[in-house]
Amino acid sequence: MKLSTKGRYGLTAMLDLALNYGEEPVALKNVAERQGISEPYLEQLIAGLRKAGLVKSVRGAQGGYILAYPPDKITVGDVMRVLEGPLAPVDCVIENEPVSCEKADHCVTRIIWEKIRDSINQVVDSITLQDMVDEYNRINGQKGYMYYI
Repeated sequence: MKLSTKGRYGLTAMLDLALNYGEEPVALKNVAERQGISEPYLEQLIAGLRKAGLVKSVRGAQGGYILAYPPDKITVGDVMRVLEGPLAPVDCVIENEPVSCEKADHCVTRIIWEKIRDSINQVVDSITLQDMVDEYNRINGQKGYMYYI
């Protein structure tokens, strides 16, 4: 299974919003510049995330976008399913919408695809945007200056 740029860029944009959570709304232009993503493409991704209720738009001169929930309440799985659709490796094991297969009754590989699907779901549903923020801060430091008195 390979993720598209929708999933990768959308998750990166959500991390950017999470890093700025609790502050003023973030302009998409700023996110696009910081993350190296085309602004028109980012607008398409954010529109889907807004429609799904994961982000909110704020109008006005100081407007932009904010997370609809705290970063510890939004999982990577929430974001990926909005942008990528079901996270099943093959169509016959998509949850809630499996594609019918004439070999389903005697397909040995179906069990493997279900296990892969379940493993992927377990991982992406166990990681929140807050986990990503914490890891970002661990890797990059707090980006502040250390003042000694």
